Amino acid sequence: MDVLKKSVLILLCFVSIQLSAQKIAKIEPPFWWTEMHNTKLELMVYGKNIAQLTPKITNKAITILGITKTENPNYLFIKLELKNAKAGVFTINFTKKNKVITHYNYQLKQREKDAALRKSFDSSDVIYLLMPDRFANGNPNNDSSPELKEKVDRAFKGGRHGGDIEGIIKHLDYLQELGVTAIWSTPLLEDNDERYSYHTYGQSDVYRIDPRYGTNEDYKRLATEMEKRGMKLIMDYVTNHWGAEHWMIKDLPTYTWIHQFPGYANSNYRMTTQFDPNASAIDKKYCMDGWFVPSMPDLNQSNPLVLTYLIQNAIWWIEYTGLDGFRVDTYSYNDKEAIAKWTRAITNEYPYFNIVGEVWMHNQAAIAYWQKDSKIGAIQSYNSYLPSVMDFTLHDAISSMFNEDNASWSNGMIKAYENFVNDYLYTNPNNLLVFAENHDTQRLHHLLNNDIQKYKLVMTLIATVRGIPQIYYGSEIGLTGNKDNGDGDIRKDFPGGWPSDTNNAFVKEGRTKRQQELFAFTSKLFQWRKQQPLIHTGKTTHYIPENNVYVYFRHNDKDAVMVVINNSVNPQTLQLSRFSESIKNHLKGKDILTGNTVDLYKGNILVKGKTSLILELE
Repeated sequence: MDVLKKSVLILLCFVSIQLSAQKIAKIEPPFWWTEMHNTKLELMVYGKNIAQLTPKITNKAITILGITKTENPNYLFIKLELKNAKAGVFTINFTKKNKVITHYNYQLKQREKDAALRKSFDSSDVIYLLMPDRFANGNPNNDSSPELKEKVDRAFKGGRHGGDIEGIIKHLDYLQELGVTAIWSTPLLEDNDERYSYHTYGQSDVYRIDPRYGTNEDYKRLATEMEKRGMKLIMDYVTNHWGAEHWMIKDLPTYTWIHQFPGYANSNYRMTTQFDPNASAIDKKYCMDGWFVPSMPDLNQSNPLVLTYLIQNAIWWIEYTGLDGFRVDTYSYNDKEAIAKWTRAITNEYPYFNIVGEVWMHNQAAIAYWQKDSKIGAIQSYNSYLPSVMDFTLHDAISSMFNEDNASWSNGMIKAYENFVNDYLYTNPNNLLVFAENHDTQRLHHLLNNDIQKYKLVMTLIATVRGIPQIYYGSEIGLTGNKDNGDGDIRKDFPGGWPSDTNNAFVKEGRTKRQQELFAFTSKLFQWRKQQPLIHTGKTTHYIPENNVYVYFRHNDKDAVMVVINNSVNPQTLQLSRFSESIKNHLKGKDILTGNTVDLYKGNILVKGKTSLILELE
């Protein structure tokens, strides 16, 4: 064989090997739906040297609008027009010199009727925040996974303890008894970090439920079981970062997929730079582009490929699972223009879909900036399109004021009053998330020194003010913990969630006397709230606190509820003439907490120390 023939043969063998290696490892989204509001779809195709191939579709109802290649030959992005597409499977041929090297059968599903009009969570709901790994272990067989690094270790506070989706499903009756109408679970998507993966904010695959929680089908089943009970499922969505173990981070589609400095740089966490007119460019950059922590690479939402990927992933989970809302982690650390596009794309697809963003700031103007149609944001021609934000200033007040027995000009219940005087800054105060604690803050019972009466005052406030109340798992039975001892201490296992637990607080007969008192109060309060449209959407009139007593009314043109919170340790006598503009011609009030009737026509009422009244006026 002469040299030329040998060279040709070697070249042909090399080409054959190269072509055979060009197989598709992933296409995301894995499937899609017809009849979406946005009829365009961008497929991310991943496979070794896949960019050497040209995609072709013979289905005339589907048009390839464009193909994007990056410096990484293992990625190919295909933009499709699906306006005329029908449900079914179509074939994408990947060709080289008009020869089909490989192909992929892609499925389009029929969209459910009225899927776009789904009702989301709102001020009529009570949201229960839980950490699935710490709530209940419904299926011990999935506590560890051979595919993932971290194995179950319940003895380690920061380890995986085995709670899962099945555990949530098995205790939906408990949550209903408590008065809960919606569940916000911290993330359930795969997190393959070697340690501390239980919180699941360092995600390694955003199209897959972590196998230690269950399967995608299990998550969909949770949504279905909740829907049967008239309950709503809220997904904790992370737009700002992924985990360092994410398969795409390990083989970046493009250098600009994440923020590079080059490599790692930490955020300065100064979210005020996002709107500060005097901020330096470098400070803005390090807030928005800096990584949250070294193990969480910061996503570059200003890259159109990244933004489209995140939009489609979010819509995929809504459509696939039947979700009722999002809570978005670290919302104000994102590229603010890009996150507004992400939010608007979702609410364009689902006009009634509620999204609450974590904007952990400490004054109302700064928080209000991020709510949809904000008058403050409009000063800078900015609109986040975010329907709901978290009322962190109320949380700040709650963290201290109930331990301030002796009121002063700035201490005690005046902190609650001063929080609500700034409601004019928000475009929709009824759509604020109100809470006393969450998975990142100090445990409420720790702050209150396990004082049951103080806890009841806090819950009375949360249940009766404007907005959407959120409670943190275990508070209703006295679960406590000190954040100073590490996050694991404020994220303890719910007693009774594991077969070996000796204390089962999920059932009345398993609770201690203290647990039952707390549960009974919380349940009574929130069961009542469920049936009170006046609390959901009524107006508020409040009165400057005197002697550490805060009085406010939730009312409409006809009916009213009078709330009295006595934060003093001493009994207080209220002269009702001061509240006559709100009491009007009502003569009596029934206290929903005790069932007692209070005569308003007598001119005054006595309120015991550290107690509250919720009076339905008659």
